[in-house]
Amino acid sequence: MAAIEIRNISKSYRDIRAVQDISLKVDEGEIFGLIGPDGAGKTTLFRIMTTLMLADSGSGEICGHDIVRDYYGIRKIIGYMPGKFSLYQDLSVRENLEFFATLFGTTIKDNYDNIKEIYSQIEPFRDRRAGKLSGGMKQKLALCCALVHRPSVLFLDEPTTGVDAVSRKDFWTMLRRIRSSGVTIFVSTPYMDEAALCDRLALIQNGGIIGSGTPEEIVSAYPYRILAVKGPSMYPLLKALRKIDGTVSCFSFGDCHHVAYDPARTCREAILGKAAEEGFADCSAEEISPGIEDCFMQLSGKWILN
Repeated sequence: MAAIEIRNISKSYRDIRAVQDISLKVDEGEIFGLIGPDGAGKTTLFRIMTTLMLADSGSGEICGHDIVRDYYGIRKIIGYMPGKFSLYQDLSVRENLEFFATLFGTTIKDNYDNIKEIYSQIEPFRDRRAGKLSGGMKQKLALCCALVHRPSVLFLDEPTTGVDAVSRKDFWTMLRRIRSSGVTIFVSTPYMDEAALCDRLALIQNGGIIGSGTPEEIVSAYPYRILAVKGPSMYPLLKALRKIDGTVSCFSFGDCHHVAYDPARTCREAILGKAAEEGFADCSAEEISPGIEDCFMQLSGKWILN
């Protein structure tokens, strides 16, 4: 039985289509990522799956429970960590955790083994008000509150947004350990580099799924080759590269430009030669493998075609 299965889910806010005909299936015990930019529809989909919002159309089940008819049963077996820190900021760490344990008819003592690894990192601050915690400690407290009742499915809506790089890495290490205990994890993120950490993922843009599969499957389906190009005057270089025949797209990625090109029409040497003709003779270009972000740009239709 699938842990999560939704079929043809749609939701609109007046004239805005937030979610459009989305169907997904998530297996038990996997980390499934929903990857997309802000405004793509991730939070709306999360609220529908966690029974906080009704879809306009479509159906779905969480561990066999219908997301409309059996909302009460779903709420007992899931943990939900929203994107915005939503615990009681004037309560202490311990008081927040005790409150959420009580809501689910349990205690910290009964489920301490389930949260011990995470809670032990913030337990020295158990009497500190939640509003006074750092971003990373708030994140750990929210995760403890979502796990204190031993859920079967854990929903995490952009849990690493606004958190430093070290805390992000630690958080994903914790997720893999939680997954190993049998918990299914459905996580959303705008960070493309986190996509590779998921077992499977779906790419979402403008309320629709534009690609899905394992990270390896998505990358292997990329139809072009990529050059990482560096040089002086990067913005004029970007415009020049986009005009070269055979270049399919060109976007800035950090300190270089990713140039996607059709090998049937051009090659590295030809691209460098054309760039030199435009006054960029001292460019460097390295063949690289596509990443999830390159695949997202291609699947979302953000192309400069020649």
